[in-house]
Amino acid sequence: KGGIEVKLIDELKDLSCYRTVVDCIFGTGFKGEVKGKAKNAIELINASGAYVVAVDINSGLNGDSGMCGNAGQTQTWDSKLTASCAKNFCVRSDITISIGSFKPGHFLNMAKDVMKQKVNCDIGIRPVEKPYRLVEARDFAEYFSNRKNFSNKGTYGYTAIIGGSKKYSGALRLACMANAAMRSGAGVVKVGLPNSLYHDLIPLILESTVFPLSDDDGELVFNEEEFKALISNVKTVAFGMGIGLSDEVSKCLKFLLENFAGTLIVDADGITLLSKMDREILRHSKCKTVLTPHLREFERLTGCPKEEILACPVKMAETYALDTGAVVLLKGPSTIITDGVRTYITDAGCSGMATAGSGDVLSGILSAVCSYIPDLPLAVAAGAYINGKAGEKAQEKTNPVSMTAGDTSMCIAEVISDIIKT
Repeated sequence: KGGIEVKLIDELKDLSCYRTVVDCIFGTGFKGEVKGKAKNAIELINASGAYVVAVDINSGLNGDSGMCGNAGQTQTWDSKLTASCAKNFCVRSDITISIGSFKPGHFLNMAKDVMKQKVNCDIGIRPVEKPYRLVEARDFAEYFSNRKNFSNKGTYGYTAIIGGSKKYSGALRLACMANAAMRSGAGVVKVGLPNSLYHDLIPLILESTVFPLSDDDGELVFNEEEFKALISNVKTVAFGMGIGLSDEVSKCLKFLLENFAGTLIVDADGITLLSKMDREILRHSKCKTVLTPHLREFERLTGCPKEEILACPVKMAETYALDTGAVVLLKGPSTIITDGVRTYITDAGCSGMATAGSGDVLSGILSAVCSYIPDLPLAVAAGAYINGKAGEKAQEKTNPVSMTAGDTSMCIAEVISDIIKT
């Protein structure tokens, strides 16, 4: 009726003569392996050079996990396999039009690499999946735009960052974290580090308070009185970055879990140490806990293989959070934040953030925002959003290859300025 000629094609051989291709091969319920005629069709679409519109979700991509079906079927997983599957077994679109609501698979794992743009088409259908929220600046803007003149540094929270060792360039990493925390709004940042790194750190941070701790050749040695003094007036503690895996460091973590009354953010080596402890210590910890694992760290925490985590990352994060009482921030191309009841996803971030130190910047941001945003899951979601958006700005100013974590830290203030304007 519209003057559009419709042709039925029995056998696909070449699509290069078409300017636009609409992908409707599979929907969001797709699971399993792409093969046969469907595999051939996807290969032709990706090779066509046409403008590709994917309806609901890119064919071959799992709506729950954001993994292509063939990647999910393998017993080993690495970046080369992911790139191969995305090229050959999942449609790469210029735009993906979600029907009804976005699904987790629109954001997680491989999704960013196969969708240049995504939009949602609301057709009045209530989503049947467990609800999650895509993080937006307006969700937490009030905590940044309403600072009073009648306030002081104590109003916005004292935070402590504990980490570093002689082996892991501790001073530089801690300086990056402290700067990230200050730029994210912390009132006071106390940096606890091995005493032998004290003089290395002093020239690198001017706004933070340095708190030297007992050590043995650059490795922390637990001293209860020192830790009591360090955490006596702080609301949040970030622990574990480059700190090492010694028995003494494990004692430090156990002390914080059993005695600290604020919010404890555990990252990096801290997560590895925690994975060796009984979960009961988390379930009965005195403090609120935030865990920030990447895929392999979460594999250690849960005891589940990475393939199982990749297949249903939201469910795995929710289950672990419910079991332990922790807020889980599962890092990836998009970030999952959940306490097991409420789940947030943020797709802020970029490939340039795949560099050493990005997690340190995130922990610094979290240590700040968790000290003045009282809703903990929301605070963690805000921190992940700020980190991702700062990374995007940093990549725009540099490039995905040369960008460093320090570049991300330098862009935090710009992101918060944008949030305040929301």
